[in-house]
Amino acid sequence: MENKYNKIVNKQEDDNVLNKEEDDNVLNKEEDDNVLNKEKLFIEVNNLKNTLNEKDKLIKNYYDQLMRLKAEFENYRKRVEKEKQDYLDFGKEIILVKQIKIIDILEQALNSAKVCNDINSIIVGIEMMKTEFLKTLKDEGIEEIYCEKFDHNLCEVIDYVENNEEEDGKIIKIYQKGYKMNGKLIRPVKVKVVKNCDKKL
Repeated sequence: MENKYNKIVNKQEDDNVLNKEEDDNVLNKEEDDNVLNKEKLFIEVNNLKNTLNEKDKLIKNYYDQLMRLKAEFENYRKRVEKEKQDYLDFGKEIILVKQIKIIDILEQALNSAKVCNDINSIIVGIEMMKTEFLKTLKDEGIEEIYCEKFDHNLCEVIDYVENNEEEDGKIIKIYQKGYKMNGKLIRPVKVKVVKNCDKKL
């Protein structure tokens, strides 16, 4: 009986030892898991910090590039504006130098008119001035428009005369000459035209 009792006691003690060992194992496993989790968390935090640092560097790099591009564009814009103004000034200078020649001819014509009563010399001076001025206009691509018949693309009708014997649209008087610049109309010819009674202009 006693033997049986001892066996039971020993079994309980063994069970207790086993249970304690199991509990210890569970606790150890939990502690190990906690340590592993902390290590993983620490690694993740470090990885996130490194990623953030890399992103910060990228952002700073992009911002620096953007500022450089902005400065370069501003310099380019100023340079283009200055070049544009230089071209305009240069173009004005060329045209104005040509106008000075016309003033020279005008002054010569006036001086001639003062010392001489010959109307022909005055006419010659004015003709020279007109020729020089037309040459200046031609050099700039401006040309006079010549029309014998009304063209709605080139002419502006100021007046008309009804006449069935003349060709409809025939120009019979030019009130003001018209001009083109490099093929583009800059001023229409102002004209008086023939209008046949049975046609609309």
